[in-house]
Amino acid sequence: MNPVLAYLHNFVFNVYPYICLAVFLMGSLARFDRDQYTWKSDSSQMLRTGTLRWGSNLFHIGILFLFFGHLVGLLTPHWMYEPFISAPDKQRWRSMPAAWPAASASSA
Repeated sequence: MNPVLAYLHNFVFNVYPYICLAVFLMGSLARFDRDQYTWKSDSSQMLRTGTLRWGSNLFHIGILFLFFGHLVGLLTPHWMYEPFISAPDKQRWRSMPAAWPAASASSA
């Protein structure tokens, strides 16, 4: 691999996420420390209509389903599913059918 591309790859995937996380945490802490009472949810009045309430609930259910699905898929040891399904087929037969309803719910 080209040294410039290797450096760029290392920066984008190994360094930059930690910079973003640090900026997010420090900015959130600074905002909470400086303007503590400005953290409010003014947009919750939009949820009074029935359509937006359904959309918001479906979105959050879909996002939580996708998050926990990825968490279970990444933390399941290989030896647990090896007797039943091979590693390449794991994504195709276990993850994708479960992810389709969650993805459609979160994008509804």
